[in-house]
Amino acid sequence: MTKADDFDLQDFLPYLLNQAADASSNGFQSYYKAKYGMLRTEWRVLFHLGRYGRMTAKEICARAGIHKTKVSRAVRALEQKRYLTRTEVPKDRRHEELQLTRQGQAAYGDLSLEAKRYDRALMSQVPAAQRDMLRACLRQIADMRNPDA
Repeated sequence: MTKADDFDLQDFLPYLLNQAADASSNGFQSYYKAKYGMLRTEWRVLFHLGRYGRMTAKEICARAGIHKTKVSRAVRALEQKRYLTRTEVPKDRRHEELQLTRQGQAAYGDLSLEAKRYDRALMSQVPAAQRDMLRACLRQIADMRNPDA
């Protein structure tokens, strides 16, 4: 038996994290997709604008860790759905500031409440004594992609 034979995909951390992400996001995904016709990147862009206010697409990319092409597509889709507006940045016309419309703010409010409810339901499956540790470990792993954070 070689060392390679000892490898168990089921215990490989990246695989486990991916499986957990898929399993944990499916319920919430079905909500925002059915109610708002949004894709994952769209609700993430919407959430950043709702939480932090007016931002550029570049700022969203940096804060959310999403590739600029995906953010660009999401912005276009959210604009078509009338959830956000774009305003040219006076000092640099290559950039636009994005801001939620009233309709976008309403969607953000509803999705925030649903996200909190969904999070509580998910975490209720984890023993109370382990919840803070789970969040801390996941934050630590997530911060690995952003060593300066």
